[in-house]
This record gives sequence, structure tokens and C-alpha cells, in this order.
Amino acid sequence: MAKISEETRLHFNEVIQPYKDKINSVLEKEKTMKNAMHDGDIGVEYKKLSLCEDMIYVSTLYIAQNSLSVKLMDVKNNDALNDARKILYKAIIYLEEVVTNNIDIPYSDLLPYHEKIQNLAIQKRYIVIRKLGLAINMLKEDFGDNSKWKWSFVELEGRFAAVAKNLIDMKAAAKDYFEPRSENYETTVLYIRLIITLLNQAAISYRDKYELSTRRIDDMRDGIKYLLALRKIYILLGNSEQAEEVKKKAVVWKDKMDADHKKGLSN
Repeated sequence: MAKISEETRLHFNEVIQPYKDKINSVLEKEKTMKNAMHDGDIGVEYKKLSLCEDMIYVSTLYIAQNSLSVKLMDVKNNDALNDARKILYKAIIYLEEVVTNNIDIPYSDLLPYHEKIQNLAIQKRYIVIRKLGLAINMLKEDFGDNSKWKWSFVELEGRFAAVAKNLIDMKAAAKDYFEPRSENYETTVLYIRLIITLLNQAAISYRDKYELSTRRIDDMRDGIKYLLALRKIYILLGNSEQAEEVKKKAVVWKDKMDADHKKGLSN
């Protein structure tokens, strides 16, 4: 790699300063909002959703800094990328505080959470999830396949899949899913298809993480939880064939996990 001149560094620092200023401004706003928020306050969930969007925006500013670093100096800005990763975790945590981070949870248990955000249209929920998913994909691509954070993204994307699922009122959505005349029909279909994809990807990623990296039982257990959450959706949609296939896969994975665990204990 060619040595970066001082002039180039100064130019880069000058170019990214507006991004840094915007980041500092948003983070100061977050601090002010958090100091004024208290759990149990009316409307606090909407404020947390707003903070989630702010964190997504901040992550894109960090990602933009890395893009400028690559463009102007031909080198990744790993500090900016790592800051973006941390900020995206914060965005997900805000959503988890609104609708819980449970992976395989009965829809009835989500009702109390949904009652507190009942005025939030499904179109808005879908937009937030799409923006968060896009930011995660951008960051993952910029880190690259050989990043030391490769397996860390399994958790990030898994938690994202869980909140994406929990943010939607699935029972109401199931009705709109089969009603083309509903004003929410198109968004609901796209949203549920996205959730199905995210849950399936999360399950496979945790299985891969178990097989190729950690060999930790809890990773395989999480993979199975995502499968069971996926099965619930297929059942709700009346897709018994897909539900049965997912159930069989979950059984195979559990048998494999139990056999590995038993083998490990005997060694």
C-alpha cells in the first residue's frame, strides 16, 4: 500500500468534518431525549422508535466516512466501520426495548407491546425495518467476507430478524395478507416475505456459526428458535406444507445438537 501523504490526510479530514459534526449533533440530541425519557411515560415507545431511526442515520454517516477513506486514500477506515457496527446495535436495542427481543414468542404475548404503538402504521414499521436492514447490509459488505467481525454479524442479523418479526402485529397482518382490497395489503405482503427471509437466514447463519466456528450448543439452540418462529408464521398463513418442512428441519438440527453434545460429554 502506497504511503498516504500528509496533504491527502488533511484533505480527508476536511472532507469528513461535516459528517462528524452531524454525528455529534444527532448523538447530543439522543442524550437530551434519553435524559427526558422514563420507562412508563406515555409515548416513550414512539420516542425510542425515533431514536432508532436516528441511530440508523448515524451509522450511514460512519459508513460514508469509510467510503470517502477508500476513495481518497485507498484504505478502509476500520474505526468508522466499527463505530457504525456499535451504533447499529444501539438501533436494534431501541427496537428491542419497544417490542422485546424474544425469538420464538407467542403472538398473544406481544399484544401488550403492540398496544403501546398501535398508532404506528405498518407502512412506517416496514420503512424502519427496511432502512435498518439496508444499513446492516452496507456495513457487512464494507467489512468484507474476511472480517474479524464475520461471526459477530450472525448475532446482529439474528437480533434484527427478531425485532423485525416482533414489530409487526402478526395476527392483524395475517388478515391483510389475504385481503387484496386492504390498504395495507401490499406492505403487509412485502413485510411478511421479508420476515420469512430474515428468520430463515438467521437460522442458517446460527447453524453455520455452530458448525464452522464455535461448536457452542446455544448457537444451535438459537438457530432452532428461529426455525420455530418461522414455523409459527407458516402456520398462521395456513401453509401447512412449509410448516411441516421447517418442523422436520428443526427436529434434525436438535437431534444433531443432542448427538454432538452427548459425544462431547463422552470424550
